Amino acid sequence: MENEKRVALVAHDERKDDLLDWVRQNRDKLAYHKLYATGTTGKLIATHCNLSITRLKSGPLGGDQQLGAMIACGELDIMIFFWDPMAAQPHDVDVKALLRMSVLYNIPSACNRATADFLISSNLFNSPYQPVLKDYSRYLNR
Repeated sequence: MENEKRVALVAHDERKDDLLDWVRQNRDKLAYHKLYATGTTGKLIATHCNLSITRLKSGPLGGDQQLGAMIACGELDIMIFFWDPMAAQPHDVDVKALLRMSVLYNIPSACNRATADFLISSNLFNSPYQPVLKDYSRYLNR
C-alpha cells in the first residue's frame, strides 16, 4: 500500500447517518485518499462532505460485489463498512461475501465506529504498508 490509500466507505440504511457523521469528523484525513462507496452512501458523502468519491452501484444491486471484486484484484486497501447487526438485509449473502473477501485478502476493515477510529488514527493510515498475504497455493494445488 502506498501513502495514498484506496478506501471503501459502505453503510446499511440504518447506519448511513453514523457513517456520514464519522466521515465529517475525519474529512481532512480522508481527503488525501481515494474514496469509493456504494450508491446511496457515496451520494450522501459527496453531497454533505464535499469529498471526491467514486460511486459504485447500490449494495443490493451489486455494489457489494463490485467492492469484493476490487479487493480480489488488489484495487482496495481499506474498508469502512458500518453494517446494521439488527436488521436482516435482502443481500446478506453479498455482505457476507464482501466481509469474507476482506479477510481473505487481509484488507483492514472496520465494521463499527470504534474500529474505524482506530484505523484512521493509526500511523499506518498515511504511510506505506506491506500487508502479509497468506499463501493459498496448497489450497489451489489440491
